[in-house]
Amino acid sequence: MKFAFIVDPLEHLKAYKDSSVAMMREAQARGHEVFALTRPSLAWRGRQVQATAMPLELRDDHEDWFVAGPAFDTVLDAFDAVLMRQDPPFDMEYVAATWLLERAAAAGVRVINDPRAIRDHSEKLSILEFPDLIPATVVAREPEIVHAFIDDMQDAVLKPIDGMGGAQIFRVRRDDPNRYVIVETLLRHGSRTIMAQRYLPEIARGDKRILLIGGAVAPYCLARIPKPGESRGNLAAGGQGVVQPLSARDREIGETLAPILHRRGILLAGIDVIGDCLTEINVTSPTCFVEITAGSGFNVAGMFLDALEKCVRGEG
Repeated sequence: MKFAFIVDPLEHLKAYKDSSVAMMREAQARGHEVFALTRPSLAWRGRQVQATAMPLELRDDHEDWFVAGPAFDTVLDAFDAVLMRQDPPFDMEYVAATWLLERAAAAGVRVINDPRAIRDHSEKLSILEFPDLIPATVVAREPEIVHAFIDDMQDAVLKPIDGMGGAQIFRVRRDDPNRYVIVETLLRHGSRTIMAQRYLPEIARGDKRILLIGGAVAPYCLARIPKPGESRGNLAAGGQGVVQPLSARDREIGETLAPILHRRGILLAGIDVIGDCLTEINVTSPTCFVEITAGSGFNVAGMFLDALEKCVRGEG
């Protein structure tokens, strides 16, 4: 099979921990052909979606990890599957890419994850579909609503709805002397919508990344534990990753969401769970394959390739 990956510039990928690289290596090990596409090269020409592609040979080396063949222009239906693995920000260029990929999918190209599903599932707001699984939450742009929530909860977490990596996430207590300036800054004086959630003290035991693959739940998760003095577990914010088996509640949440998302064309999702509560559903470029595999011995990329091959064969 031929698999094309839409990724960030190859020289920017950290091969020692990148989940897309793990997918590519697993695909090559199974005898599949691997190609990289550049998102800026996506174009509608001649009534088809085209892009510039490069064939890749993967190596087991952290630095010199690939050899790229000559770039060439091609239509997307030359591949058995096109995998959208570009990292956010989810800006208008990202949205434009999903529109082009949606046209390709309408013409029969197998695009993973489904571009409309990516566009429709805000990684912050899509949890609102499952109110029984999430902590007390408000989404608003009016400061009075946010402040009333902080007063009710006594201790809350505020975050923008388009952030990633723990950026601009604030823990705000009712008596925090900086609460008004924090709210003003995040809301941009009432011009931006944000999310506020009840602070979950279970964050001390980790913000758990659970992978949903092909409608099933991977058996291990990565608990991202905040460093001392922090309330964010994100690895980008200095959190420490600890691999652990799923708890009964983790599995319950995962098994609730996995078949629903799979039916919508989301072959891979990464959900975040703190304590017993769902906090995010990540569908753009979920990560943690390498960390979970290294810490458990379970081949996450192998599980993903099993699902991808099954999808290409039309079996799921």
